[in-house]
Amino acid sequence: MGRLPAEVREELEVTKLYDPILGTTTAATHIATLEVDPETYTVTLDRYVVAEDCGRVINPAIVDGQVHGAVAQGIGAALYEEVIYDEAGQILTASLTDYAVPRAGDAPSINTQHLEVVSPTTVGGFRGMGEGGTIGAPAAIANALADALAPLGADVVELPMTPERLFRLLEKKRQVPPGTPTAATSREAERHRPRVLAQGNARELYTAQKRDG
Repeated sequence: MGRLPAEVREELEVTKLYDPILGTTTAATHIATLEVDPETYTVTLDRYVVAEDCGRVINPAIVDGQVHGAVAQGIGAALYEEVIYDEAGQILTASLTDYAVPRAGDAPSINTQHLEVVSPTTVGGFRGMGEGGTIGAPAAIANALADALAPLGADVVELPMTPERLFRLLEKKRQVPPGTPTAATSREAERHRPRVLAQGNARELYTAQKRDG
């Protein structure tokens, strides 16, 4: 710059934009097995498997950590976490003393499988990931829980399915006279089915969504 006359000196500036218009969402499938204690109505997760495709994996430890953390958050949404208000609108779960979250022992060992199909629409061939567990885990757990309750004629129509809520659900089912339409066959339960059983049969889900508009 010292050799250039002052009147011809200019700033060097480079601008480059990157906009992956097709998105970078990671696809994943969640499968869970669980047990329900008949005495305490506590739900225990037995096995949990995640098959995900975030494209090229840059750091396997970070990717696994993102999957495990998101699944733990999804477990909380499915079985523990709920904001509760009283009749006057006063919040009753304002601190962790009352707001239940999953502990380390509540999360099962998570088997994670990476497909690594390189994305052709992103620089580096990778996709954004880390929040998939918060979506897939509640649906997978609700499906497993609905399957466990099916022999009892009960269905899962709301989350989180806490032990108290599970107890009341089964007690209500036991008190229904034979031949009486149950909550599982009500219109309200059917309206919630697509959101709760999001990992169910694709054709059944499409039909329910089309019917409900």
